[in-house]
Amino acid sequence: MSYSHLSIVERGQLQILLELGLSFRAIAKRLNRHPSTIAREVKRSMNDRESYQASVSQHAYEERRRASKPKGKFTSDLKSIIEAKLTETWSPEQIAERHRVEGKPMVCFKTIYRWLYEGRLNCKLNVLRHKGKRQKPAETRGRFSIGTSIRQRPGDIRNRESFGHWELDTVVSSRGKSKACAATFIERKTRMYLAVKMPDRTAHSMEVACGVIASQFPADAMKSATVDRGKEFACFPSLEHHLGIKVYFADPYSSWQRGSNENANGLLREFFPKGHDFNLVTDEELAEAVRLINNRPRKCLNWKSAYETFMEEVSHLD
Repeated sequence: MSYSHLSIVERGQLQILLELGLSFRAIAKRLNRHPSTIAREVKRSMNDRESYQASVSQHAYEERRRASKPKGKFTSDLKSIIEAKLTETWSPEQIAERHRVEGKPMVCFKTIYRWLYEGRLNCKLNVLRHKGKRQKPAETRGRFSIGTSIRQRPGDIRNRESFGHWELDTVVSSRGKSKACAATFIERKTRMYLAVKMPDRTAHSMEVACGVIASQFPADAMKSATVDRGKEFACFPSLEHHLGIKVYFADPYSSWQRGSNENANGLLREFFPKGHDFNLVTDEELAEAVRLINNRPRKCLNWKSAYETFMEEVSHLD
């Protein structure tokens, strides 16, 4: 039989039976309780009194019950830590798991979500990133069929075993607005994400953007690029010649073959939603958005950030 606390009725009966002079064992038999339960109750309630009083004991019991309720794990210090990371656009799972990996105390990510829903954290509820798939508009700029197919790309690139292999794409302003856009780059192994503003979506602008990115790192940090067959990548012979990289083209209408870049572009859209004019975005605003994305811990990187993983790989280059 499961244990239950003594009720006020049982305490009243206990008081009467004690006044009648019954032993603890006899009282326990009458109340269908264990003798130790009766002995503990009387001992606890008679520390400062000469006789057992049911009402006084019940009041003391209620006070103990109120004091025994857990205060919970929510503290002002923990609130500050979580809010700081949410401001850095980390998700609750990224916050919880990064602290776990570092051996620091932290509640589970479900608790952080609950605190968000309860309004205990001062942060906009924008941490749910999976909003469903959206159909992309049909390509209207034309495509070309020359270049090395992705099917000829070596297995170590496909399996993310070697460093220095990138996926490229563009993120554009909405139709009817300016031609300004952003060239986006992501390193497949480390998920390091970069973006450069371009005045238009032309091959010349893309060539300049690739040169800007390549100039920031050692030569071996960019060995290949996987792109779609948009007209902006018609500059691929120049990229292969001047940057010394190999360019692979994904199959038409096969965005999943550049899944890392597509996913990262979705993260960039959190800062610059569809309909946003990139002509109004400053270089500083774009750099800050990229910084926040790269400093989030990633589950696929064992909760390291893309920036940390990328810099580790770069440090190993000759």
